[in-house]
Amino acid sequence: MIRISDLSYHHGRTQVLDQVSLTIPKGGITALVGANGAGKSTLLSLIARLTPLQTGSIHVGDLDVSRCPSDMLARNLSILPQNTEVAPRLTVRELVSFGRYPYHKGQPTSEDHTKIDAALQDFDLTPLADRVLDTLSGGQKQRAYVAMTYAQDTDYILLDEPLNNLDIAASRSLMQTLRHLSQEKGRTIVVVMHDLNYACAYADHLVALSNGKIRAEGHPSQVVTNGFLSSVFSTDAHVHHVDQVPVILV
Repeated sequence: MIRISDLSYHHGRTQVLDQVSLTIPKGGITALVGANGAGKSTLLSLIARLTPLQTGSIHVGDLDVSRCPSDMLARNLSILPQNTEVAPRLTVRELVSFGRYPYHKGQPTSEDHTKIDAALQDFDLTPLADRVLDTLSGGQKQRAYVAMTYAQDTDYILLDEPLNNLDIAASRSLMQTLRHLSQEKGRTIVVVMHDLNYACAYADHLVALSNGKIRAEGHPSQVVTNGFLSSVFSTDAHVHHVDQVPVILV
């Protein structure tokens, strides 16, 4: 599990996170939701130590994020930030192979190649392995970036808005793959999401932030109500249920 205690973060005079305490359960998909500027991406960045901790503590499994060596953290936790871009002339296989760097440091082994092949297969990228990135569709390219993160073979995977710019079919396919990996392979996947309907359909646990504070958390079927939409998103949209899954109608 990921344990966060009394976490606060300021950017200049702006308080981005305010005494956040949170336990993200091990296994399954946890969705971080909230309006723009709620602190979701900052929280993810702090968990991965991409942003230095100011106050509070974060533990990923048994690791104290602020104290553990970088290579140890990279073998336990991987992250795909927003708007990640690399050289467009890389092939899909070359991109996915970057996920193995914490293990081989530039000298890939047969095990690394096996992990790369598995990631390509899990994300339906094997037929595209030798394609150059700038020849791919947006959905194919996004799958390749997520596959790179997955190839790092960590128990904890953090994804910041992986559905951005994806159409319905590509979004559904990616979330189904992530759910399979979380259920069948025991990964703990934390996803920043803007589409509440996808969060409700695929997340096992939902955490809502507003103005840097945790406003609600739990299973989507218990958390997402009309009152929740009003307090977290300041909207009068309505929640209906289809097969016990909340569906937001706007």
